[in-house]
Order: sequence, then C-alpha cells, then structure tokens
Amino acid sequence: MIIDSHTHVIASDPERYPLAPIGGHRSTWSEERPVGGDGLLAAMDVAGIDKAVVVQASTVYGHDNSYAADMVAAHPDRFVGVFSVDVLAADGLDQMKRWLDAGMSGLRLFTTGTTMPGQATWLDDPRSFGAWDYAQAHDVPVCLQMTADGIPMLTTLLVRFPKIRVLLDHLARPKLADGPPYAAAQSLFDLAAYPGVYLKLTNRTIAAASAGASTPRVFAERVVSLFGADRIAWGSNFPAAEGSLASLLDEARTALRDVSDADRKAIFAGTVSNLYPALGEAVHG
Repeated sequence: MIIDSHTHVIASDPERYPLAPIGGHRSTWSEERPVGGDGLLAAMDVAGIDKAVVVQASTVYGHDNSYAADMVAAHPDRFVGVFSVDVLAADGLDQMKRWLDAGMSGLRLFTTGTTMPGQATWLDDPRSFGAWDYAQAHDVPVCLQMTADGIPMLTTLLVRFPKIRVLLDHLARPKLADGPPYAAAQSLFDLAAYPGVYLKLTNRTIAAASAGASTPRVFAERVVSLFGADRIAWGSNFPAAEGSLASLLDEARTALRDVSDADRKAIFAGTVSNLYPALGEAVHG
C-alpha cells in the first residue's frame, strides 16, 4: 500500500470556491498546473497510490477549506483532509471545530511559503494556545509549514504541549548542502528528542539533499537512523511539485532504496496511517 501524505487540489470553479491566498497573491504553481479532485484520483491510479492526504492549498484558498473538505466528503475511501485556520483569531478554535465536524482530520499552520517568504514569528503566540490545547486533547495532528528558523518557537510549544503530534512539511526546509554529518541541520536533528515530532519527506527535501556534498540516499539513512521510520511519512507535494505523481513517487523510492523493507513500508504508508486513523487500519512493517 502507498499513501501520499501531502497533496493539494485546486477547483476549476473560482465562483463556487473563491480565491483568498495567504500572502495576498496566488501561488504560481496553482495557476500553471492546477489539479482538481478527479485529476488527483486519476494521477494516483496511474502511480499506484492507494490513498492520499489532501492538504489545504493555503496559497490559493487561505483559510477557506471548502474545496478540500468537499473532495474528502466525495471520496472518503481515498482521501483524508487537513484544514487551515487562523489560530490567532478570536474565533480560531470555533473554526477549528467547524472543519473537524465537516470531516477533516488535521490542522495546518502556514508560517512560510512562496507567497509568504521568511519565517513568521507568531507560531508560539499565546493567542494560539487554545487551538494547540484542543489539538493535544483530541489528538489532532498539526502540519507545520515552516523553516528551521521556526524551530525555537516549535520547541516552546512542544514543552508546553508534550502530547501534541506535529508533522513538519518538507522537514522544515533544512540546509543540507554541507553534507554529512549535516551540521547545518542540527536544529532539525535535535527535534528527534521529542516523540511527537514527525517528518514529511517530500520532493523539496530530496532536492535539498541533492545539493552540494549531500546525496538523498545518505541523508535518508541519516534521518531514518535519528527519528525512526515510524516518524517519517512520504509526501509528493503534487501538483505544487513539478512532474507527474508517478515520477515523484519514483524519485522518493530511489532516495529510500537503501533503507530496509520495513522502514519503506512505514514511510510510504504506515506512519501516515497512524497519524490519520481515518485512512484505515495502519499498515505495519
């Protein structure tokens, strides 16, 4: 079984699903290669991917999760959804409950990206603590779109909410060009001490691990040895990532070909099934 932990869907009807991108302008990828729910399913079938996590396209719809939620509702056998809300807003917790009630399974906080470069400083703002407390109490995984510069703020939250489970999109974008032992990524490696930290291995990570003195296979072995495969999930980042879904899966398989069969099973299905039980019974190595 293969489960993709990081996909996006873009509607073809902007009147029904209005644009409201975080950062004020729409991402280039969503204009150049938008893929709707049916297109994602077709690409999954070609690639041999069984299920996928549909992550809110923050650079297109901001905190209006309607299209992602509608796709999850239409295809509950193939999709689970991750929504986004403004956790600093007075109604942030209410909005969080709203989208969970609508059938979504996880929360995403967008603190950096193509339409909002740099690292936002609000991640550990006390106004967000209500949302974090609720996520911890109800075991709602939190995806974090952030850079390594946000790790000190994340550490503050991990200490305050020790049972929270967070999933770092693109491994928090570490700098890997220095190669092993990857001194520039030490702040990421230090997070292995927190059992609630999970990593999302995507095309961005593989590209970063291909730069300079690094290779994807060497970095993959390093990060698996530190965190364990049961805390790492593969995500394609399709269609934000260029290329077909099948080619993105092949790229990840190549990067992970030196890890054990059991570890690959965890990374390609087991970990994400554990994080989102709605995907079905977890796949065990």
